[in-house]
Amino acid sequence: MNRNDTPPISPGALPPDVPRGFMARFRTYFLTGLIVAGPIAITFYLTWWFVTWVDGLVRPFVPVAYRPETYLPFGLPGSGLIVAVVALTLLGFLTANLIGRTLVDLGERLLGRMPVVRAIYRGLKQVFETLFSGQGSSFRRVGLVEFPSPGMWSIVLISQPPSVEISTSLPGEEEHISVFLPCAPNPTTGFFFYVPKSRLIEVDMSAEDAATLIMSCGVVQPGSDAQKKVAALAGMANAARVANATALQPAPAKAD
Repeated sequence: MNRNDTPPISPGALPPDVPRGFMARFRTYFLTGLIVAGPIAITFYLTWWFVTWVDGLVRPFVPVAYRPETYLPFGLPGSGLIVAVVALTLLGFLTANLIGRTLVDLGERLLGRMPVVRAIYRGLKQVFETLFSGQGSSFRRVGLVEFPSPGMWSIVLISQPPSVEISTSLPGEEEHISVFLPCAPNPTTGFFFYVPKSRLIEVDMSAEDAATLIMSCGVVQPGSDAQKKVAALAGMANAARVANATALQPAPAKAD
């Protein structure tokens, strides 16, 4: 063999971070495909579920003559969602003028005279106005509180200060603030309570990152780059494939 010839790489000479063996490469390839395809599949599933759910709600209100399946041999997913978007936009347009505001005020006065419905409607209206108006600051700031016991900290979403009636009933003279503590892995459930401002530590984190952290039970930390992890796994798989192909190549013939 010439001095310039490079000997084949043996499996024992591979770096420790490169997987060796069929099962190790299979596991790396499988995890790489799972990381790539998993979020895409779940996103498409949730989107499809939402579209079909809206279609099921809107379709009974659409006359049969105007349904796409009446003229097509198959149903058209998303047609109900389009009808809902157009109807809500038209409702907003009609409500913005004088006649629409008058009708809305009349409906609110009628609901305000119903004992049980009145409380439900007012509460839901305030929630929707706060979430979708884009002017409120509720649940857009993230903090930490010492819960459920000293030395244990939980993530909370910061809401508004309590009303005058509640603040005067709270013990002590310190200012309180209302927070919502989401439960993992379902952040839509949790605990709502008032906490003194001195016991609340505000964190420089978006509400979306906090929800991701809670839903993943701490597996996905804020600031982590999933694409880098995918690239690292793909690089390991490619290195293993190249190393294995090099090891299987026949050794060069010795020079006479």
